[in-house]
Amino acid sequence: MLDKPTDRTVFQNAWVVDDVEATCMKWVREMGVGPFFVTEYADQFEEMSYRGEPAKLSMLVAIAQAGPMQIEIIQPTVDRCAYRDSVPAGADGFHHMCVWTHDIDADSAYFESLGYATANRGRAGEIVFAYYDTRPLMGCMLEVVTQSPTLTERFATIAAAAENWNGDNPIRYE
Repeated sequence: MLDKPTDRTVFQNAWVVDDVEATCMKWVREMGVGPFFVTEYADQFEEMSYRGEPAKLSMLVAIAQAGPMQIEIIQPTVDRCAYRDSVPAGADGFHHMCVWTHDIDADSAYFESLGYATANRGRAGEIVFAYYDTRPLMGCMLEVVTQSPTLTERFATIAAAAENWNGDNPIRYE
C-alpha cells in the first residue's frame, strides 16, 4: 500500500450547493459547525482544464472545521466543471473527499491507469489541485491538492476559529 502516490489521509469532505450562505447557516443551526470562511474564486486559476480541455473555473467556496474534518461548501458559477458532473444545477449533494498530494503528476498517472479520469486540474499560484472521477469506486470524486505553507496556514486559521467558537459571526467573507 505504501507504493500509492497520494497521501490517503482524508482531511476534507465537500458538498456542491446552489446557495452557499443558506447551506452554511443550515450547518451552523443544525450541526453547530462554523464559522465558515467564504471566498469567491473567479480569475485566480492558471492552467485550468476540464476533462483534458482548457476551461474556466469559478465558484463561491465556504470552509469550516468540524473536529478533525474540514467541511467545504461549493457553489459553482460555471457549468463545465467537475462539480456539475455529479451534482447538477438545482440540486445539492456530496461531491468529494480531499487528500494532500506529494506528486500530482504521479497521482494523475496512477488514477488514470485505473480508469479514473481527471475531471478538473488547475493551479492557483503555488497550489496545484485535481479532481479525479472516482465515482465508480467511492460514489464521489477525489480531490488532491499540493500542501503549501500558504494553504497550511489558511487551514490552520480556519481550524483555530472553530475551537471554542461561540456562534458569533458564523459567515466570514474573505
